[in-house]
Amino acid sequence: MVQFPKVSDVRGCLAFGEGERHIPFPIKRIFWTYDIKDGNMRGDHAHRTCEMVLFPIGGSFDIELDDGEKTALLHMDDPSLGVYIPPLVWCRLTNFTKNAACISLASEEYRSEDYIHDYEEFLRIKD
Repeated sequence: MVQFPKVSDVRGCLAFGEGERHIPFPIKRIFWTYDIKDGNMRGDHAHRTCEMVLFPIGGSFDIELDDGEKTALLHMDDPSLGVYIPPLVWCRLTNFTKNAACISLASEEYRSEDYIHDYEEFLRIKD
């Protein structure tokens, strides 16, 4: 988990993160997912080399993580708390609430060859 610094006062809260300080890598790409329809999922893949930090900026969702040996299920509902996902960890985002949004910070620019979409291939690579 990545705890972002948070500043709160009577006006509300502000959380922030800086690449190579709060985020464990230089940020090369930022993208966000939102307006996820009921029952749909995002992710459902692993990366060969890309590192990521994901955090909610509205609503909530669950992240299922699988390193080929252990699994974890995290409920994401705090915008000041993110999850670090290293390479070769299978990730699936589910159970999005209405108006949920997720920001993803990535260590690499998009390259389709970095993605592993087949779980069996992922397990072979992990061995």
